[in-house]
Amino acid sequence: MKIIMIEKLIEVLSDINGWQFWLVCSLALAWLIEMLYYLIVFVRVGRKKKQVPYNPVVPVSVIICAKNEADNLKERLGYVLDQDYPDFEVVVVNDQSTDDTELILDEYKQKYPNLYVTEISHNPQFRQGKKLALTIGIKAAKNEWLLLTDADCIPASKNWIRMMSQYFTEDKDFVLGYGGYEERPGLLNKLIRYDAGFIAMQYFTFAEAGMPYMGVGRNLAYRKSLFVKSKGFVSHSRLMSGDDDLFVNENAKKSRVAVSYHPDSFTMCESKETFYQWNSQKQRHFSASERYKGSHKFLLATEPIARSYFYLAAVALSFFEPLYLVTGTLFLTRYLVFQYTICKTANRFKINGIKVLALLFDIILPYINLVQMILGNLRKERLKWK
Repeated sequence: MKIIMIEKLIEVLSDINGWQFWLVCSLALAWLIEMLYYLIVFVRVGRKKKQVPYNPVVPVSVIICAKNEADNLKERLGYVLDQDYPDFEVVVVNDQSTDDTELILDEYKQKYPNLYVTEISHNPQFRQGKKLALTIGIKAAKNEWLLLTDADCIPASKNWIRMMSQYFTEDKDFVLGYGGYEERPGLLNKLIRYDAGFIAMQYFTFAEAGMPYMGVGRNLAYRKSLFVKSKGFVSHSRLMSGDDDLFVNENAKKSRVAVSYHPDSFTMCESKETFYQWNSQKQRHFSASERYKGSHKFLLATEPIARSYFYLAAVALSFFEPLYLVTGTLFLTRYLVFQYTICKTANRFKINGIKVLALLFDIILPYINLVQMILGNLRKERLKWK
């Protein structure tokens, strides 16, 4: 059967010429690029991970920046403060909040002696953002290892700090964690969770391949001494975004970055409820992308470009009867590899309900991201972190 199919393919290819031949060649090239990404890099997400031995307890400072987050702090801060870990502090930076954030934090301080709160007063003379709040929180931290999350996030378990800290060893400077979004009804929520999972799959597997390029502030750890030595966010202080991904992009060395796949090390955050909110968030993140290293920008752009072209060329060629066998074969093999990777990603990061819609999201996201990236770079001076 396989021999017959191969002979049929050869017969079809020998009969085509002109523009159809070049379209088939370009389709095959796009398919090859996709296969290289999936079979060399992305496939790592499905590999069995080695158990990390428990290391001695490392003192940890958890940093949370809060701007008008009274409701989230009241509901979620306790999950961080109740972590099953013997030596940690939680530093919350109250960034000019006008709601009940101060009152909520005062209540928590009475119960938790390891909670430290620092305040930022309003100053109209200079532009403030999360980078200032984060810098103040880091300076206030007592410990060498810093673990960052957001006020609207909840650790997946009481062992979040313990599981992340297993990688706080002498030979590491960064630990990249997974920061997902809570499951809610609706198609938009599935798209947001799929997008977060795909991005995590990318930066996890690229880091494992020796090319760390980003992390997310929802779940990221690094050394305080590295922050001080690299002068923190000075090189991109004028950008509203980049406190997580640009800092990793500029300072991560391939042999000194660890990733944590353990489910107990995840954090889950509130998902945006409207497309406008999610779109604004994505634009803010994309506004930092132009500052990535050139090699990283090339690698990150090549895959979605090849993917988009593959789908367009496949549709175009499917209208020509002699070529549908070639198109179908390439599409099927690409789909099987993609579906395997997405299923492994969904299972690894505990993302429910996205496998059936994965192909749809795979087709539309490059175009959505392109628009978000363009708008993010055009509007970066107007974007705010809260």
